[in-house]
Amino acid sequence: MTKSVYSIRISEETKKMMESIDLNWQEELRKIVENKVKEEYKKRLLNRAKGLREKMRTSITAAELIREDRDER
Repeated sequence: MTKSVYSIRISEETKKMMESIDLNWQEELRKIVENKVKEEYKKRLLNRAKGLREKMRTSITAAELIREDRDER
């Protein structure tokens, strides 16, 4: 998998505070971004699915369809 660089600007104060904490910030930020992207992607898919479901919705219930089918026998 190829990787791309994405840079952000943070305040000097924040940068100094980050440097004082022994943590792999590159890896931590990568995980946060990846998780957020996945979360937002899932939300988008869910909204699309809900929209499609609404378009498919009919005024006839499943019970009515079953009753109609049984009555035709």
